[in-house]
Amino acid sequence: GEKLFVDYAGDKIPIYDRQTGEVDFQASLFVAVLGASSYTFAEASRSQDLSCWINSHVHALQFIGGAPEVVIPDNTKTGVKHPCRYEPELNPTYRELAEHYGFAVIPTRPYKPRDKAKVEAGVQLAQRWIVAALRHRKFFSLADLNEAIAELLDRLNARPFRKRPDVSRTLLFEQLDRPALQPLPVEGYVVAHWKPVRPNIDYHVEVERHYYSVPFQLVGQQLDARYTAMTVEIFHRGTRVASHARSYVAY
Repeated sequence: GEKLFVDYAGDKIPIYDRQTGEVDFQASLFVAVLGASSYTFAEASRSQDLSCWINSHVHALQFIGGAPEVVIPDNTKTGVKHPCRYEPELNPTYRELAEHYGFAVIPTRPYKPRDKAKVEAGVQLAQRWIVAALRHRKFFSLADLNEAIAELLDRLNARPFRKRPDVSRTLLFEQLDRPALQPLPVEGYVVAHWKPVRPNIDYHVEVERHYYSVPFQLVGQQLDARYTAMTVEIFHRGTRVASHARSYVAY
């Protein structure tokens, strides 16, 4: 229950267009592995952008039914803005996710492969048991692909260890990890994006090609916009100074 290691597998899985039969896009495989039991979660996402990265974390926590104390990612640019051995700077959305679920994020140190040995082994296993197992099947949607991955995942976690035939990942998870996990909050995390903004002389800021007002006293000052699918909030030095329903009408 202490550590959850997360990373993307190197191999991707093609998703085909139903009408043309050609490859529409290459789906990425997100992998999460618990440190004590090696209990494994995997899911396909459309890309490795911030929204997919965050949503995959949320789904992994729902899968294991709790939150660990520490999540250990590689120094991916999606989650870690500036890698550093001592104080890496996290993406604000990733930091907010960690605060919501009550875990710390400690990225692996650059050029220290032993820091991520557990997830590297999990990724190799996922590529062998999932990517390789599905290589002869054609998928036309992410939902179909993730349904197939879920079936293989159940089989992988229930499979006995080679050196310990009487023990499986699921059994160890129930004995070691599940009792130690923190309970999940009642409401799941909603993906939010952050953007530095500066109000013009008309005391409005621009977020995704739409303009939102802020107090006129803040004209010309550096502010931060936090926006979800439904709301836009503006912060000045950590204090919220404006909140609006989000509009998708350009300008």
